Amino acid sequence: MSKLEEIITDIKRLEQELLQELQQKQDEYLYVIDGKRVQFEEETRRYHRTLATKIHTYFADASILNILTLPIIWFCLVPALFMDLVVSVYHAICFRIYGIPRVRRSDYIVIDQQSLQYLNWIEKVNCVFCSYFGGLIAWVQEIAARTEQYWCPIKHARKLSTIHSRYHKFLAYGDSESYQNKLEQIRSDFDDIKHGS
Repeated sequence: MSKLEEIITDIKRLEQELLQELQQKQDEYLYVIDGKRVQFEEETRRYHRTLATKIHTYFADASILNILTLPIIWFCLVPALFMDLVVSVYHAICFRIYGIPRVRRSDYIVIDQQSLQYLNWIEKVNCVFCSYFGGLIAWVQEIAARTEQYWCPIKHARKLSTIHSRYHKFLAYGDSESYQNKLEQIRSDFDDIKHGS
């Protein structure tokens, strides 16, 4: 195993530890996850409702710049919905043709903060927007990563600020022999996804 593969394995292990740690919070905050629904104990729900900021207080405490920029933020929903549509069509058609494992949307777009009783309706709507938008970007990134693995699995020469989930499979920049000899193998190397590791 190369040093790069060791680092990536360590990162994946740490990501799993982080997810497990975050999931342990459900005991601390008295909720259970039933399918896609999050349920709090009734006493906790009553207490949370007492913490919700009243709408008039929410607006009174908001900065004028936050209020004035709301239309700009919400306008982002228009291109996001269009991107969602275009990528969904591409994903549904091309991934089947190329034999690339499909990316499960529900693993990336998770909308559940609207169940929190300590949020007022404006905060809930904002949370839904942010969850959708952030999840959509993550879903599209994974689709792009798998597409890149199929069409151009070559690492960059310059340093990246972040790498996607498939980057470790890519060939070294400038390694022309491996590109010629291993391209077809890498194009179909999705065993880690197919086997759920």
